[in-house]
Amino acid sequence: MNETNKIHKLRVKNTTRSGAFLEWEPGNDLFLPIREQTTDLKNGDVCLVGLYVNEDTDELCATMYLYDLLSTESPYKKNDVAQGTVYNINRDLGVFVAVDDIYHGLVLNKELYGNFAIGDKIEVRIKSVREDGKLELSLRKQAHNEIESDAQKIMELLKQRDGKLSINDKSAPEEIKAELNISKAAFKRAAGRLLKEGAIKITDDGIELTWKN
Repeated sequence: MNETNKIHKLRVKNTTRSGAFLEWEPGNDLFLPIREQTTDLKNGDVCLVGLYVNEDTDELCATMYLYDLLSTESPYKKNDVAQGTVYNINRDLGVFVAVDDIYHGLVLNKELYGNFAIGDKIEVRIKSVREDGKLELSLRKQAHNEIESDAQKIMELLKQRDGKLSINDKSAPEEIKAELNISKAAFKRAAGRLLKEGAIKITDDGIELTWKN
């Protein structure tokens, strides 16, 4: 398989049992074989693809398997923020992201919150740049920004619930995630900050607004 080095964002024009046809050039569609698809596609979808020459037909085709096509020469450094597209999901490892639709990126499972699908656009923080140039990513902001964001989330939910939430530092991680979609550790940091500021009080049943502000 002779692959090109460019990544393209193309719209699905038509789908068949054998694959999908993508809008490519006027009067010339690009074929994306079913075996080269990483998710189900329908007409109108926009997908990220690489190109290769089919060895049997000598025709240019598309593939959604981008791992070997993405660049490891990004301009990013630790804690930079970037945009990316989810291009593959490994349930045991994490979510693979094409940063800027060009560069290698991976969000490990321990950094994931919420559900993702192939094709999703996400904002990521560069957690580290590996020696091979691939980017380890996080959905979390830097610690001080994350605490501020989580604290704001707690305050907004408290105001929606008449000043009371039935979760505190003794609650199960699952309960906290169901309410706020953050980890228990993140909740404790944010609640601790609000407690120190006098914005909330902790009770046996949960947390409450102090109504001081």
